[in-house]
Amino acid sequence: METTRRAALAAALALPAFAGRAAAQPAAAPAMQAPGWYRFQVGGFTVTTVFDGYNRRAVEGLVRNAPLPDVQATLAESFLPTTSYDGPYTVTFVDTGRQLIAFDAGTGGQMAATAGLLPRNMAAAGLDPARVGLVVITHCHQDHIHGLTTREGEAVFPNAQILVAEPEWAWWSDPANETRSPEGQRANFANVARRFAPYRARQGQFAPGAEIVPGIHAIAAHGHSPGHCIVRIADGGAQAMLLADTTHRPELFARRPGLHSLFDFDPQAAEATRRRVLDMVATDRLRVIGYHFPFPAVGHVAREGAGYRYIAAEWA
Repeated sequence: METTRRAALAAALALPAFAGRAAAQPAAAPAMQAPGWYRFQVGGFTVTTVFDGYNRRAVEGLVRNAPLPDVQATLAESFLPTTSYDGPYTVTFVDTGRQLIAFDAGTGGQMAATAGLLPRNMAAAGLDPARVGLVVITHCHQDHIHGLTTREGEAVFPNAQILVAEPEWAWWSDPANETRSPEGQRANFANVARRFAPYRARQGQFAPGAEIVPGIHAIAAHGHSPGHCIVRIADGGAQAMLLADTTHRPELFARRPGLHSLFDFDPQAAEATRRRVLDMVATDRLRVIGYHFPFPAVGHVAREGAGYRYIAAEWA
């Protein structure tokens, strides 16, 4: 009997890591060891988060304003690798009963071999791209808009209207702003023109602070990008906050909200926004959704010391 128990334990320990927490060794292709979608209710709204994969980069150079050993120590506290950093991608869908809304569009399988799982995971969740009536873009970074089109430039959401915050669209649609942007983000200008082209007749803007559709409210959260917005989802007294890229992986950037990410357009403004938003969702005990949070990318944020701790949602 003891031999049998030992064999069972050895087999369990040999199982692949959960897809949302990639193992430390390099991966040649994405592997799914668990369902790639997660569903819950906000009032009468049905919310589904859908995993698109992840991208791996070096930890060195990820944070601009802290020594590498300090960054590695924070990652180690959360049992994360200290030399490589996996950034997950999760797209959120909200079915309001009137229409199906997507928030951002994923990578389109055009950024990393370990990303591009959105189409098959949407299918597994019963979500048809042709049923999506609205795509709300929180900001125009590549990992949020590549998935608007195929590699050939065809619209992935053929019946959807595409909306972007006014200040975000004003910045990235004006070529005169290119030289005033961080060098690493200048490719966004050509990419925005390319990804939005098939939707030209169905593309519009919303004002930060506006109710985009009933129950879906935009909130200005500038800094990560010039017009970055987060979204409050509310129905029947229930609420959830879609944080977009207010914080990248919470084990690092919520735990230490003063860290400045390589990905932030204006690091000082991004930090101020991050502290304000994390304080709000912790105080109000709101359920949160993070684009780069470990899948299922849904949970809560609680104050802990000088920073915040992320508590992931339980699987039902």
